[in-house]
This record gives sequence, C-alpha cells and structure tokens, in this order.
Amino acid sequence: MTEDLKNLENDADGMATYDYIVNHVGTCREVMPALVENMLRADVSGQFLASSARFLAAVDREAFEPWLAPLIEGTIEKDREHRYIGSLLEALWGADYHDRAEELREKDDNFRRIYKRVFPTGI
Repeated sequence: MTEDLKNLENDADGMATYDYIVNHVGTCREVMPALVENMLRADVSGQFLASSARFLAAVDREAFEPWLAPLIEGTIEKDREHRYIGSLLEALWGADYHDRAEELREKDDNFRRIYKRVFPTGI
C-alpha cells in the first residue's frame, strides 16, 4: 500500500478519497477496492460516493463498472435527505431516463431504488 493510500485511512468525510480518485483516475484501478471501501467508511452523507460514481461513469463507465454498484448503493444508503441521489439518474442512465423509466426499473435495482426515492409518486 502506498503512503498516499495509508493517509486516506484518516479521511474524515470522503473528500480526500474522492480527490485521490480524480487525480489518479488513469492509474488507480488496481486499488479501487480499497478506495471504495474507504469511501464507504468515510462518507456519511453520500456526497462523495455520488460524485465518485458520476465521475467514474463519465470517464470510462465500462472500465469502472465493477465499482459503480457499491458506490451507488452506498449513496442510496447514506443520502437520507436525497440531496445527491437525484444527480445519479441522468449521469448514469442518460438524459432520457424519464422516457425509459419503466424499462430501467425492471432491469436495474439501483435505478429502481433511486427513482422510487426521488419520485415517490411517479412522474
């Protein structure tokens, strides 16, 4: 484990881990399990979990797919006020997610969970 990663163990809110991911996106794939674990521990509001999911999906969704689900699930669990989960809908499922909501709810549990929280009475 590098010194940078050891320092992230003291990350108080997830921001330092998010910054590490952003600044090392081209070289951090091998340590993503540890980074996600650290983020899940440190981020109590879901803010940086959501930001990480959006960022990684924008950079290379296919390459970072294995780590998107835990980031999304952590965001859903921790974002009790629904301040961050709504931003995941368009960022992860596209600008037309409203039009495809039925299809997405049937095939993607994380989409269904977020959609239900953001639109409790539907659209």
